[in-house]
Amino acid sequence: MEMLWDLFHRIYDVEFLVRSGGLLVLIAIVFIETGLLVGFFLPGDSLLVTAGIFAARGDLDLLTLNTTLSLAAIAGDTVGYGIGARTGPKIFTRENSLFFNRKHLISAKEFYDRHGGFTIFIARFVPIIRTFAPVVAGVGAMQYRKFISYNVFGGIFWVMSTTLTGYFLGTMIPNVQEHIHVIIAIVIVLSLLPAIIKFAQEKLRAGN
Repeated sequence: MEMLWDLFHRIYDVEFLVRSGGLLVLIAIVFIETGLLVGFFLPGDSLLVTAGIFAARGDLDLLTLNTTLSLAAIAGDTVGYGIGARTGPKIFTRENSLFFNRKHLISAKEFYDRHGGFTIFIARFVPIIRTFAPVVAGVGAMQYRKFISYNVFGGIFWVMSTTLTGYFLGTMIPNVQEHIHVIIAIVIVLSLLPAIIKFAQEKLRAGN
């Protein structure tokens, strides 16, 4: 259990991940979070904003960063769609495990039912949902041409909006590295805000 806690601590030390792993680790995390069911807990938004800050400092090339991470995000969603298309509805009967919770998949389905194909774009900005949304699209046999359009546009927009946010913060705030933990904390809170609101709404409904 102590090893597992240490692993989670290291994963969420996004500054350490960017500094020590560089571009390859960023590509791997973006792909795993968007493409594999086990990646729902990875720190996508905060990691990308931090990468943008490092790019502003000259530690990473901004064009290379955005190009490679956009490709990783697009490839990840494509793999997720393939998983859903191959497994079909039976994936909803899969047993819970350490790295899989059926409730996350059901939440993504409810999200998909509300927003349709546009879910593939919106979900990019919602932690956990962005991992399961392409799988649900595959299960629902969403037209692939439609899926890939939302996938490409959403992947590029998500990556560029977050890295450029970090980049502009890095260029506008003097000695931004001294405040990077505060920025990361704010990004994490903002990214989790939709889930917090949804949880609060469900609690209120349950209390009525």
